[in-house]
Amino acid sequence: QVALEVSGGGSVQAGGSLNLSCEASGRVYGGSYCVGWFRHALGKQREGVGIIFDGDGTTTYGDFVQGRFTVSQDKTKNTLYLKMDRLRVDDTAQYLCAAAQLSPNDCNAATLLASAYWSQGTQVIVAP
Repeated sequence: QVALEVSGGGSVQAGGSLNLSCEASGRVYGGSYCVGWFRHALGKQREGVGIIFDGDGTTTYGDFVQGRFTVSQDKTKNTLYLKMDRLRVDDTAQYLCAAAQLSPNDCNAATLLASAYWSQGTQVIVAP
């Protein structure tokens, strides 16, 4: 059983920064796990923000990220991070982290979306 707990989030003005953390308990890090961040904005589908394969650190990002966000992990702390810079109003959403035991080839947003353990969400609000 895997449990994920998110912290961080809040409100910020456009152009600002926020950091999120996702601490995992259970067997997540150290095996072939795919972990990542998703977001769910009002009226839109859930979308992948950044996905990382635990084994080798290979990371992919949603097209909308455009170099503004960084996903990283600290295996010693079983924690996944999302550093968000140059936030825009359209980044406003509920942010969640996810984890699933997947092969490297299957570690992508679509597969993780369908098969993951999920955290609770944390709200990120970006004001104009």
